[in-house]
Amino acid sequence: MQKIRIAVVGLGNIGRYAIEAIEASQDCELVGIVRRSVTELPPQYQKYTQVTDISELGKVDVAIISQPTRAVPEVASSILAKGINTVDSFDIHGEIVSLRRNLDAVAKANGTRAILAAGWDPGSDSVIRTLMQAMVPQGITYTDFGPGMSMGHSVAARAIEGVADALSMTIPVGTSIHRRMVYVQLKEGYTLEYVSARLKADDYFSHDETHVIQVNSIDDLKDVGHGVNMSRKGVSGKTHNQLLHFDMKINNPALTAQILVACARATMRQMPGAYTLPEVPPIDLLPGEREEWIGKLV
Repeated sequence: MQKIRIAVVGLGNIGRYAIEAIEASQDCELVGIVRRSVTELPPQYQKYTQVTDISELGKVDVAIISQPTRAVPEVASSILAKGINTVDSFDIHGEIVSLRRNLDAVAKANGTRAILAAGWDPGSDSVIRTLMQAMVPQGITYTDFGPGMSMGHSVAARAIEGVADALSMTIPVGTSIHRRMVYVQLKEGYTLEYVSARLKADDYFSHDETHVIQVNSIDDLKDVGHGVNMSRKGVSGKTHNQLLHFDMKINNPALTAQILVACARATMRQMPGAYTLPEVPPIDLLPGEREEWIGKLV
């Protein structure tokens, strides 16, 4: 079996867990790690080639982009233009449609495929919401996250001027309403009032109730556990009171990375273009032959 040759772009939390998921996959291999600068790697990664330009790795089938969300549009476009498929966990919900449109044009022009916004929300949760919508076409879906650390919101908080380190916790209030508890270590010379005003104005936080709390050490607070509960109540055909539930508690970066590796596999089975996860046949996320999975799952 010819394995899918994958490069991991970025070595943060998701990048590290992506390497573990690739190592555990029967049909994938890691050909290298792409970083902004070449530095000494932790011992468990020293067997892998480290470069600053993905072109230095030779043949790469798919790049897993594990960089901050706001870097994804430029990085994905650049890699797709090199003839390499991409997957990412872009998580700004309101910008997904425009990003898909832009990456679709680049991918089709270069004969490549992109699966974007492929974390667990957006991502696998989006697939569950799609199924719920099909099962109960008329009604309301509520998605409640947490309690847990939001990686995207934490990265956004760290980018605020005056923040040395940050941790953003998502607290479910109910009926898709959330509270953001943002813990920050401040850089010298900055005040909590200054940082709080700028953080609350950021698009990541401006739509939710947000509390900014100064602490001495973020490391003392870190826990990558997270979760989601989704429910939909409504009508199937003309029958009322249909009630669906989906619930999970997870290690946030580990699940995100696993989905990204599954999507890397799926890119090899799509036509050129850009896709969100609900557009990808679920069976294409799995290794092996379709008929074998149909026999097991259907």
